[in-house]
Order: sequence, then C-alpha cells, then structure tokens
Amino acid sequence: MREQDPAVVIIGAGPAGLTAAYMLGKEGVPVVVLESDPEHVGGISRTVSYKGCLFDIGGHRFFSKSAEVESLWDELLPEGMLERPRSSRIYYRGKFFSYPLVAMDALMKLGLWESLRCGLSYLKARLMPIRKPLSFQDWVSNRFGARLFEVFFKTYTEKVWGMSCREISADWAAQRIKGLSLSSAIWNALFPRRAQTGPETIKTLINTFRYPRRGPGMMWEACADRVRSQGGRILMGSRFIGAAYDSAMRRWTLSYRDKAGVVHHIQAQHVVSTAPIAELIPSLSPALPQEAQAAAKALRYRDFLTVVLMYRHADSFPDNWLYIHDPGVKVGRIQNFKSWSPEMVADASISSYGLEYFCFEGDGLWTSPAEKLVELAKMEMEKLGLAQSSEWVDGCVVRQAKAYPVYDAAYASHVDEIRRAVKEHLPGLHLIGRNGMHKYNNQDHSMMTAMLCARNIIKGEELYDLWQVNQDAEYHEGESPDRGGRLVPERLSAAS
Repeated sequence: MREQDPAVVIIGAGPAGLTAAYMLGKEGVPVVVLESDPEHVGGISRTVSYKGCLFDIGGHRFFSKSAEVESLWDELLPEGMLERPRSSRIYYRGKFFSYPLVAMDALMKLGLWESLRCGLSYLKARLMPIRKPLSFQDWVSNRFGARLFEVFFKTYTEKVWGMSCREISADWAAQRIKGLSLSSAIWNALFPRRAQTGPETIKTLINTFRYPRRGPGMMWEACADRVRSQGGRILMGSRFIGAAYDSAMRRWTLSYRDKAGVVHHIQAQHVVSTAPIAELIPSLSPALPQEAQAAAKALRYRDFLTVVLMYRHADSFPDNWLYIHDPGVKVGRIQNFKSWSPEMVADASISSYGLEYFCFEGDGLWTSPAEKLVELAKMEMEKLGLAQSSEWVDGCVVRQAKAYPVYDAAYASHVDEIRRAVKEHLPGLHLIGRNGMHKYNNQDHSMMTAMLCARNIIKGEELYDLWQVNQDAEYHEGESPDRGGRLVPERLSAAS
C-alpha cells in the first residue's frame, strides 16, 4: 500500500523524533513519524501505566544547561510541570548514605575506623597517585582514594556494566564523573547553594529538577498532540523495514509494517532516524560500503529491565531512587515513583517501586519469565529491609532493549566510518538522538540534535554539524565532536 508522501519521514517517536517533527511542523514542513510501539510515544522517556500506577523507564529529571531546551519544555507543557527536590542515596551495609556525599553523614554512618581508612586512603591517593591510570578503578582511586572507591563506586558500576572495574577504561571515568571530586562534593555539602542552575553547575550536584506531574510521557504525549495539530502524522505500531534512495529522483522510499502486518511504502525527500545504527544500516539501499556495514554490525548495546512492585504500606524511603551497593542482591537501582510525583500512584495507600536490573539482551535475566522476575524483586526488597512480602499487592515487568549504546575500544572509529559513508552515499539521511547517533546522553541532548537537524532541513543546507552538540545540549561551532558525552564504558584490552 502507498501513503500520501510527506517531505520528511522520521523513524521513532522518542524525544528526538518528536522534537524534530514539532520543529518542522512549526515551519509548515509535512512530516510522518513511524513508531513501532502500538501505544506509547516517548521511547525510553515514555510513561507506562499498570493498575492505577504510572512509572518512568529509568527516571528522567527535567534539567538542562540549555536555555533553548528548557524553553521548549515550557512551550510544550506550559502547565503540569512540578518543581521536585532532588534526593538520591546509596544503600550500603544496611545504611543509607546521602548522594552526593555529605561529609558528616558519611563519617557518622561509616564509623570511626572506616572513616579513618577512607581518609588515609584519600591522602595516599593525593600524595602517591597511580601515574598512568588505565582502568576505571585506577582513575576513581586516584580521585577519591581506594577505600572510597570500594565503598561507593565498585559494586554499583560492576552491576550496571557487567564487567570488572579493572576492565573498564579510565577514559570513561574521566567523562562520566566530569567536574566532580571529593573536595567539590564536600564543599557543596558544607556550603550548599539555594539553587544550582547556572551554566557551571555540575549536574550531579543539582538540588531540584522539574518533572511532569504524570511522568515524562506527559511531555511527549503533549508534543505528539502538537505535531498532529500541525498536520503531521504519527503512525503507531508501524515498524520500519527499510529505505531505498533514488539518486536520480533524489527521493527516499521507506517501507514499514503496520499492526496488522500489512507492508506500506512512503516517499520523502528526507529521512530522520533515531533508530539504533546497528539496525538501520543493514536496512538501507543502496547498501553502504562493506566497511560501514561491518562497523554497524560491531556496535553493541547494554539493556535493562524494570520490575515494578506495588505494596500497601507507607513509602520505604523518600528518595527519587536508591543506588544499591550491596553485592548480595542483583538489583542496581530502585525508584520510588511517588517521590517523583504524588500523581504517579492513584491510591495514596499504595507505594510503587521500580527495581532496575541491568543485563544484555538474551542473557539469563533478560529471558526470565515475568513471574520469576517479580519473585526475585520481592525477595530482594525483603532482603534489603525495604518491604515485607505480606504487604505486596501486585507487580509487572518492562524490558528496555538497547537502552545504552556501549563504547568499546573501537566504537569511535566505527561511528566515524558510518558517518562518512552516510554523508557520501546517502544524502537526505539524518541521524539524531541517543541510538541514532550511538551516544549515551540525556533527552536534552537528543532534543538539541533534533532542533538543529530541523533547521538544516528547513534551510536546505547543513548549517549545523549535529555531532558538535555536547553532553550539556550546547552547540560548539568548530570544536572537535563530543563523541562521548555520558559514556558507556569501554573494556580494556588484554594488553592493557
């Protein structure tokens, strides 16, 4: 079947795809958005509903150093945004530690002997640092001391990435913990600012953030409504199959399969893709050179699943989330959805938690049936002292494939190879967003790449290099591309 042809087809209705559609629609550019999910827009920033409870996939704080992104949030959702206190803690040895570090809190809970060990370890690191830190463990130990690394970094990091901290590159640590040191954390604890929103603010240290009262999906549902009101079409349950470029006509023909399994074809001058590069590249025609095909195939991803548990009791903890540093359980982080917004739980007597388990698609956790995962999560909540099984009401599981692009030792060269091939052979194809660019960044970065992409299309020329958008959703003309942003760690080679 053949659809009415727009000027632009966008693959994916996440923050990047919907932002691009909205910005193009504002200028009268006809757009069609293909979204494989039959129900939800927002991608990983969607909000899922289950028996009166709403939950966020991963936890999304609405805070950006980009005034343009903040302004767009205000435009899309002028009402319904809450100002929420930022609260997260580390669970270690049955105690809750403030995160970021509050000096006296940590000293009192660690105890005199452990605090002395941490202090001496920190002094040793300052006086005798590892001269050539190769691993994540080396880098963090240099900055915080070996003992604080053991307490506050090792277990959680190894849960998230599925590898030893000795195997993770120091380059990732330098980016992921950029700007934060023990001294800055202590200074912030002793002399807290009332509002930390300036351009120099370290994101880890923000005190408040904004959040839609019914979860992040509320923002993207509002954006989808705006797109439709402009005349744009969002085709839900439409899975992209492939795209062919006709150089003579300078037109793309895209194929997708709808909910009923019927294949449709649609033409456009431009294709904007937020799909994972590893899935997109093999579906393109004419086929890119073999080197680019191999590069796409080599890209890897880290996945996770959320087990949502509902209990009839008062909240076990007031935080947005807890980082679980207990090696005796598999859960890595626990969300308290009511702490994000009271409207995330319809029944005030119910508390709703999201237990996050990090895994690779196809491994034992990923393939476990939902019933088994719910039982595991219930057992671990009880083991951590956060809930009793007798209080449990219900639960469900949401799996999120390709949540985090993985940056292995060769990822940068792979992405560069793909970028060059696309630019040379496939004009009118634009890569934006987290998976579209293989960049592990927040939604504000994804939005900024979409906004600049829309401007390029509207002006009919490449005014902006989308790869120059940095991790803070800021555009820096002429600087080397920010390939990493919030990196997923690379594994050290055996030679290292």
